[in-house]
Parts: sequence; structure tokens; C-alpha cells
Amino acid sequence: MNTPPPVPSQTLNSSDRLLVVLSHLSALLGVGLLLPLIIYLVKKDDAPPVAAQACEALNFHISLLLYALACIPLVFVLIGIPLLLGLSVAGLVLAIVAAVRASQNEPWRYPLTLRLVG
Repeated sequence: MNTPPPVPSQTLNSSDRLLVVLSHLSALLGVGLLLPLIIYLVKKDDAPPVAAQACEALNFHISLLLYALACIPLVFVLIGIPLLLGLSVAGLVLAIVAAVRASQNEPWRYPLTLRLVG
């Protein structure tokens, strides 16, 4: 599987870094898919590193949604409940790790993420 080359790390100014951190934490803020999508569309021409991280966060949130939808039928055979719990814990932990990495100006790629956007 081809993986795109990582975006070269640039020193981001504080407002761009804040946008990247907010895009990774958007699910915790209650604006899951909407905030990374807006940041991606606004910054894709101005600041490619910000757009790349917003795209990564958007892909991660879409992947989590698809994984959760796949777990819903499994709730009826009782394996879906632990899978949904594990998925929510993994989503929380990975979003926090991504936000910390983004605040340190390091690009982050989520594991097991479907690259659907960008």
C-alpha cells in the first residue's frame, strides 16, 4: 500500500498550531467532523501543514464513525459492546496523543485510519 510522503515539518505560528490541536480534539469538543473539515477547506491553500493535519484528523474521525457503525450490528451478539467501548477509549487516547504531538510541532499519523479525504 502506498503511503503519501509526510508533509515536511515547518514551524507553525501559534494560531496555526492552535487550529491543528483543535482539529485533533474536535470530537472531545463536540464538533467531531465539522471543525477539521472547515480547517482543512480554509487552510489547504494558505498553510499546507495545517491542512494536512486537519485532513488527518478528519480521516480519523470518519474512520471512527465507520468502525462504530460496523460495531452496531455486533451489539446483538454481545461482542459489539466491548468493541464500542474499546473504540471509544482508543479514539480518546489517540486524539489526546495527536493533540500533544501537534502542540510540539510534530506531524502525526493515526494508526488504522482510512485515508478517504485529501
